[in-house]
Amino acid sequence: MKELPQKEGNLFKQLLKCYENKQYKKGLKGAEQILKKFPEHGETLALKGLFYNHLDKKEEAYDFVKKGLRHDLKSHICWHVFGLLYRSDKNYEEALKCYSQALKIDKENLQIMRDYSLLQIHTRNYDAFAETRLQLLEMRPQNRQFWIGLAIAYHMMGKPDLGVKILSVYEETLKDIPSKPDYEHSEMVLYHNSLIEETGDIQGALDHLDSIEQHVCDMKAVRERRAHYLLALDRKEEAEASYRTLLSHNPDNFAYFSGLHKSMGLGDSTEDQAKLLDVFKNLQETYPRSNAAKRLPLRYATGEAFVKIADEYLRNMLRKGVPSLFVNIKTLYADKEKEQAIENLALGYLAALDKSKGFDNSGATVEPPTAVLWTLYFLAQHFDYQRKTGQALEYINRAIQHTPTLVELHMTKGRILKHGGDLVGAKDAVNEARELDLQDRFINSKCTKYMLRADNMAEAEKTVVLFARADLADPLNDLVEMQGMWFSLECGESHLRQGQIGKALKRFHQVEKHFNDFTEDQFDFHMYCLRKMTLRAYISLLKLEDQLRSHPYFVRAAQNAVQCYVSMFDKPDGADSAEMEGMTEAEKKKFRNKQRKAELKAQKEAEEKKALVAQEITKKGGKVDEDPEGLKYLKTEDPLGEALKFLKPLQELAADRIETHLMGFEVYIRKNKLLLALKALLKSHKLDADNATLHEQLVRFALAVQKQQESIKPAVKSVIDQHWSSLYGSFKQSDLAGFTAAFLNKQNKGAVNGKEEEGSVPRLISAAIAVSLIDPAKNKAKAEEILFLMAQDDSKYAKTRSLENCLLARKTLKSLRSDRVQEFTAKAAVWFPKATAFQS
Repeated sequence: MKELPQKEGNLFKQLLKCYENKQYKKGLKGAEQILKKFPEHGETLALKGLFYNHLDKKEEAYDFVKKGLRHDLKSHICWHVFGLLYRSDKNYEEALKCYSQALKIDKENLQIMRDYSLLQIHTRNYDAFAETRLQLLEMRPQNRQFWIGLAIAYHMMGKPDLGVKILSVYEETLKDIPSKPDYEHSEMVLYHNSLIEETGDIQGALDHLDSIEQHVCDMKAVRERRAHYLLALDRKEEAEASYRTLLSHNPDNFAYFSGLHKSMGLGDSTEDQAKLLDVFKNLQETYPRSNAAKRLPLRYATGEAFVKIADEYLRNMLRKGVPSLFVNIKTLYADKEKEQAIENLALGYLAALDKSKGFDNSGATVEPPTAVLWTLYFLAQHFDYQRKTGQALEYINRAIQHTPTLVELHMTKGRILKHGGDLVGAKDAVNEARELDLQDRFINSKCTKYMLRADNMAEAEKTVVLFARADLADPLNDLVEMQGMWFSLECGESHLRQGQIGKALKRFHQVEKHFNDFTEDQFDFHMYCLRKMTLRAYISLLKLEDQLRSHPYFVRAAQNAVQCYVSMFDKPDGADSAEMEGMTEAEKKKFRNKQRKAELKAQKEAEEKKALVAQEITKKGGKVDEDPEGLKYLKTEDPLGEALKFLKPLQELAADRIETHLMGFEVYIRKNKLLLALKALLKSHKLDADNATLHEQLVRFALAVQKQQESIKPAVKSVIDQHWSSLYGSFKQSDLAGFTAAFLNKQNKGAVNGKEEEGSVPRLISAAIAVSLIDPAKNKAKAEEILFLMAQDDSKYAKTRSLENCLLARKTLKSLRSDRVQEFTAKAAVWFPKATAFQS
C-alpha cells in the first residue's frame, strides 16, 4: 500500500490521537475525509472500524476492519486494530492471534507488545507474559515498569527467587534514590521484601527490611513484617517487644494480640492460662478503651476463671447497651460449657433486675432502666441461636413491650420468626421495624429480603425501589446494574420456589454476569498498577480474581442454576408437578386444563402490564426488558450443557466444597458419563465420607452400573472396579441394602465417653431415599419407617431435626406417594408450632 501524501498523513496521525483521547466522532469524520480521496487505504479503513466499535456499531466495525485488512494485509496497524476489536468483544484467543501477527510484521512495536502482554496476564498465560516482558525489558532497559513487570511475571509463575534477582539488579542501577521516603520507590522495595519472604529466606527478608526502612512510607507494614519475621525466626523476646509496639498503635487489632500470645510461648496448661489472663489484665489497664483486650480473655479462660471474666464483660456491655453483644460472643458457643455459663449469668441478671434493679440481689448498685431491655434482647438472641423459638419470642415480646420504638427489637423478632418457620410473620415484624425508621436503607433492604423469602414479590419490588432516584426509568433494573447481587439471588430463589424456572434462571444468570464483569474490570489495572506502583495491592487483586468464583454468592447462584437445568432435563415437557402426585389420570387431565387456563390468563395480564411498563420506561428514555419471563433460558436445547457452564468454575476454584462435586455427580450421571460421575463421588468421599447426600448418590451410581452392566466398556468397568472398595467398602453391587443399613446404623463420630452420639436426620432421609431406589415396589413401607424414626426418639434426633430437614423429610414422603404425609405434618407442627408450612 502506498503511503499517504503529507496532508492526509498528518490527518491520519490526528486520527490516532483522537482514538487515544476517546474523541471517536471527531476521528470518524477525519477517517471519512481521508477515505474520500483514498477509499482503499487499509489502515484508515481499520481505524474507521475501530471508531464505529466505540460508537456501538459492531457490524460496521468488523466490516471496515476486515476491509482494511484485505487492502493492506501486511500492515501492523490493521492487525493491531483487529486485535483491539476482538479484545473489546472479550474474544481473547483471536485477539492474541492478531497481536502475534502484528508483531511478526513490526517486531519492536512497544505499544503492540504492551497490549499483547496485558492480554497474556489477563488470561493468566504467565509463561508467555514473562517472555514478552523480557523482550520489552531488553528493548527499553531504562523503563522501570518493564523491570517490575518481569518480576511480577516470575512471581506469578511461582518463581519468586527470579523476581528477587530482577529487582535486585534493577535497584543496583538506581543512582538517585530519594533521600526522603518516596511512595513509588517505597512500594517497590516493600514488594521486593515480600518476594524475599516467599522464597523462604526469612532471615534475608528481615535483613532487607532493616536496610530499606529509611526509604519506606508505610511504617505500619514495616512494623508488622518485622514482628512476623522475628516470630517466624523464633526470636520470641524481640517478637514480643515488636507486637507490644504494634498494640500501642492499635490496641483493637486481634492479630496483634494473637502474635503477642504466640511470641510469649504460652500453651494450654492451667499455669500458662493463668499467666495469659494476667497479661490481658495488664493490657486492659494499659489500654482501658480496647474492646479486644476485654473480649479475648473469654476465648482462653475456662471454668471458674471464665465465669468471672464473662460476668464482668457481660455486665459492662449490658450496662452500656451494646446491641452487638451477642454477635460479639456467639463464637464462644462452640464450647457447650461456656454457652451454659453465659445463659446462667444472663438469666441471673434478669431475675436480679426484676427484683432489685441491679445485676445481683445485693441492692448496692442500681442499674440504668435500659439494662433490663438489653438483657431481654440478649436472651432473645441466645435462645433463638438454640432454636428455642417459644422462649426467644417470650423475651423479645417483653423487650418490645418495654421499648416499642427500638428498631433492633422488631428486626430480631422477625429473625426469630424466620427461624421458627413463620415467614409471613417474620416479614410483618421486619416491616414494622422499617416503618419505625423510613430513612434507613439497610432496614429497607432487609425488609425486602424478608418479603422475597415469603414469596411476596410485588410488595418486595415496591419496597426496594423506595430509595431509588425519582428520575430512573426502571429502578429495578438499576438495582441489577448496580450489581445488587443479594436482590438477584433472593428473587431467583423465590421464583424457583414458585416453579417459575425461566425467571429464576434469568436472576441466576445476572449474578453470573456480575462475576464476569468483576473479571473484566481487572483489565485496566494491569497497566494502571504498574504505572502507579501499587504492586502489593495488584498482586492481591490477581490472587483475589483467581479465586473469585469461590465466593458464596456465586456458589449459591450456581447451585440453584444447576438445580433448574437438571429439573428441565428431567421434565423437558413439563411432566407431572409435585401437586399432581397421587392423582388419577382423569384428575391430572382436569388439573392440567385448569393450569392451562390460569397460565393463559396470567400471560394476558403479564403482556398488558409489560406494555404499560414499556411505555412508561420508553417515555423516560430507559431500556425495555425484552424477556421479563426468562423464556430464552427455557428454550435451551442442552440444559445439562448450560449447567456445566456454572459448574466448571466451581470445579476449578471451589474444589474444597463438597457441594461442587455433589452437583457434578447430578449432571454427569444424567449425561451418562460414568467415569466423571465416579470422579465426583471420589472427591466428595474424600471431603466427607459420611455426607448424607453422598450415600444416596452412591446408591444411584451402583444402580446405574447394574443397569448398564452389558453395555459398559471393559476399560470403564476396570476403573469402576478399581475404586469400588474405596467407596463401598466390602459391599458388593448386589448388596446395596446391606450398604444402606450399615450407613444408617453408623453414628457421625461413634461413641463419645461410652454414650451414643446424636442421630442424624439427614442420614435418615438419605437412607429412606436409598432403600426406595433399591426396590421401589417393596421398600416403600421400610422407607416410611426410617423417616419416622426421628419422631420416636426426641433425645436422639432433636438436635438435627431442624425445620429445613423436616421440610425435606416431608418432601421425601410426598415423592414416595406415602399415605403418612399428614401424620408427619401433624408431628412437625408440634416440633415447629410457628412454621406456617406445617399448619393445616
